[in-house]
Amino acid sequence: MTAEAEILTELTRLRLRVPQLTGAIVAGADGLVLASDGAAAPEPPEAACPPGSPVSPGSPVSPGSPGSPGSSGSPGADGVAALTAAALSVASRLTEATGQGAFHELVVRGGRGYVASYAAGSSAVLTLLASPRVNIGRLHLEARRSGTRIGELVDGTTAPGLSFDTG
Repeated sequence: MTAEAEILTELTRLRLRVPQLTGAIVAGADGLVLASDGAAAPEPPEAACPPGSPVSPGSPVSPGSPGSPGSSGSPGADGVAALTAAALSVASRLTEATGQGAFHELVVRGGRGYVASYAAGSSAVLTLLASPRVNIGRLHLEARRSGTRIGELVDGTTAPGLSFDTG
């Protein structure tokens, strides 16, 4: 079985253990997708954004940008992977600058659910999309296990943190 097939098998197992997952992506630190499973749910229509929400009509998000109101659908696996790489670069710098050590995980809670990214070895990241009803403790437990397994598949190690060139 190829590494990609084994990664997809691990993503399937993860989705069985955490049924509130709506998508999963494994990408390199450079933002290139290695594997994805239902990676990006379609964006709700602009009318579904309640007034005053961070992504409501008139908010300072560029029209047509991935995930913005008025965009033509979801950013897709490639777009989510690229956004994850950018977010992880900032998160890695933040943890190092504040003396918290190497990056391990990043969780963002939005009005419609969670986006969580976990180190997967030394050169990959596991990004998960989950509904707002997910048990976040269970998500962390299962995602950390899957991140370790995926890290072993990607680079043969279980490195404690994701390496980013912040120089």
